[in-house]
Amino acid sequence: MPLQDHMQLISTDDHLIEPANLWTDRLPRRFIEPGPRIIEKVMNDPNRPAHVWTMEGKIYPYIGLNAVAGKKPEEFGAEPVRFDDMLPGCYDPKARVIDMDIDGVQAALSFPSFPKFAGTIFLQAQDRELALLCVQAWNDYVLDEWCPTAPDRFIPLSILPLWDADLCVQEIHRVAAKGAKAISFPENPVPLGLPSFHTDHWDGVFSACEETGLPLCVHFGTSGKPPITAEEAPMAVMIALFGCNSMYATADLLFSPVFHRHPKLKFALSEGGIGWVPYMLERIDATWEKHRFYQNVNQTVRPSDLFRKHMYGCFIEDDHGIANRHLVGIDNITWECDYPHSDSNWPNSRKVVTEAMLDVPDEDVEKMVETNARKLFDFPRLGA
Repeated sequence: MPLQDHMQLISTDDHLIEPANLWTDRLPRRFIEPGPRIIEKVMNDPNRPAHVWTMEGKIYPYIGLNAVAGKKPEEFGAEPVRFDDMLPGCYDPKARVIDMDIDGVQAALSFPSFPKFAGTIFLQAQDRELALLCVQAWNDYVLDEWCPTAPDRFIPLSILPLWDADLCVQEIHRVAAKGAKAISFPENPVPLGLPSFHTDHWDGVFSACEETGLPLCVHFGTSGKPPITAEEAPMAVMIALFGCNSMYATADLLFSPVFHRHPKLKFALSEGGIGWVPYMLERIDATWEKHRFYQNVNQTVRPSDLFRKHMYGCFIEDDHGIANRHLVGIDNITWECDYPHSDSNWPNSRKVVTEAMLDVPDEDVEKMVETNARKLFDFPRLGA
């Protein structure tokens, strides 16, 4: 059946572009100069200086991070280099609501841009006090300004000071008290120089998420290790393979002690697609059946059962995944828009979803596009 009028699209993966004053308005005076701020710098066009972020004297030559919504594929390529190169909805929450209305999207969860999708840019900071204040400033902006602009339209996501597990626990409780609904976390901490899911390093963090009911969103690429085959390979190879990062995270988590130690914990595989899930669960279960007795893995709980209890996938366009939705787990699927990135179908998301769901029963459609996300993020309809 087509997407019914009463069904609301909930995007579990959008992105916001930080406004230029986010940190300068929130950091103590002594940290404004070394903290993140926008400056103009001549890059490729001497007649049109670019807006770039600077932090601790280092230049970060991007602001838009693929914020190409509203452009044709033939126009993709160069990143927006100034705020006026992109739609105001990228960085202005009031304008974002208008763009969501145009697209037929009711609510969205948005990841960071300059801090990278899990706030990992602050792992590079030399001054840890500054880094912590930067993390808190981003969270406060989302919780105090971005989301309150339209509380029924924005799902509040927070980031963590990943270099210190105890500080992570404190920040989880702080943002939960302010209304956060999710935490962004690396899909694999190891490439970032952090302990793996197979250690007890993150137990306090995961327990805090259980206590506060906050799921962890692991966006592909947050490990900082994109799937590329050769230096000479075009970027198209990496883009086509990005879902592999979510496959790695799935296998890693299902064979780790994480879900056995934390029975209430939820992980959302952000922007990973879902068409691969049936094969990966089949392969992981087969591996478990044959190889569990001589390895350091749990020997009593089937990995696919852990997936259905703890993990969620999301898709933009995924005909194979939709057709095999019950092998994925109809309660484990959410939809995403990915505004304002190039994979997004803005401003035609509702039309595209409707066409993809023509042969899907209403009950399944509603779960995938709305109610699974509302349950995962504890985000009921306003007044419900």
